[in-house]
Amino acid sequence: MKIAYFDTIAGISGDMTLGALVSAGVSFDELNKEIHALGIGGFELQARHVERNGMVATKIDVVISEQPHYHRHMKDIEELIDKSSLDAGVKERSKKIFNEVAIAESKVHNTTIEKVHFHEVGAIDSLVDIVGVSICLEKLGIQAVYSSPIKVGSGGTVKSQHGALPIPTPATMEILKDYPVVLTDIPFELTTPTGAAIIKALSHGVVTTEQIRISSIGYGAGQRDFEQLPNLLRVFIGYIDPKYLADEIVSMETNIDNMNPEIYPYVIEKLLSAGAHDAYLIPIIMKKGRPGIILSVLAERSKIDLLQDIIFHETTTLGVRIQPVERKKLPRSSKQVQTSFGIVSAKAITIDGKEFLRVEYEECKRIAIEKNLPLDEVYRKLEKELGG
Repeated sequence: MKIAYFDTIAGISGDMTLGALVSAGVSFDELNKEIHALGIGGFELQARHVERNGMVATKIDVVISEQPHYHRHMKDIEELIDKSSLDAGVKERSKKIFNEVAIAESKVHNTTIEKVHFHEVGAIDSLVDIVGVSICLEKLGIQAVYSSPIKVGSGGTVKSQHGALPIPTPATMEILKDYPVVLTDIPFELTTPTGAAIIKALSHGVVTTEQIRISSIGYGAGQRDFEQLPNLLRVFIGYIDPKYLADEIVSMETNIDNMNPEIYPYVIEKLLSAGAHDAYLIPIIMKKGRPGIILSVLAERSKIDLLQDIIFHETTTLGVRIQPVERKKLPRSSKQVQTSFGIVSAKAITIDGKEFLRVEYEECKRIAIEKNLPLDEVYRKLEKELGG
């Protein structure tokens, strides 16, 4: 499995990540060309080599020629990305990164995700950084991202649309909750909300470099020089061969015996739309012989507050049980495959080093509707063609 390992020597930001990935082998000209698929203007992407403590690194600058005088909401960002001609994998990664920032900003400013105004993050430079990083990872064929513990500064302040904010900023720390962090005594913003969101949205966690067969190394430069350490982000591109991937998620459960059963499908759909990995119902017999339902949800720890709010607002329950759950899973990725029905999105699963392609339900449903064919017939034909 091809991976990118981010060594946060001096934290991480969007432009540092772009610089590191270009330094590791992504063509700057190709990146510059594809970033304009977003369909926004008013900027120029520039790359140059700089030295940090004697080490040569790539510095990427987004030069704004026309600063927009409006704020974007999450819906605006998603529509902009969805309407572009970017690859599906790029769109998915980009929206995941923005979603992490939206969740953090909504908590910091005590509002909803829909009402969050993207100031710095919604500006052109951050759009370019986030989508640019997603393009680079796609170009490199990265299947998984890992990192070192994330370094953050402390003791200083940084200017924002809301005035001076402490370092590390509230949004950065909200995003990095439950992720390993190193608090340094450097009074500068080592890790920005954009950099934190890249890690939180895409990383499988912390891993040691000894497990990686490294094929290329890239260095991305920060804006200034530090006395304490080189202001660099280093990325290792290489291969890791775990038989199974491992991570930790949470199980959220509640018992319900007094709710209209017609409501359950709506609740499950809402939970899945909000980012739950899975949501399902288990019939049980409760006290006094009453038939009841266990509503069970599997999700990332960062989604707890959002998902429990949905459960409390949409069901009759008065409490939710939350437990950490260790998960083992097969390495997987999404692939575009040529079939007799045209280009189809399939899930590529690796078992004992061998790749298998599995057809996706939504793709089969789409084809069945477009071709006016029985769904089972589409399934069988695609499974035969894909070898599933």
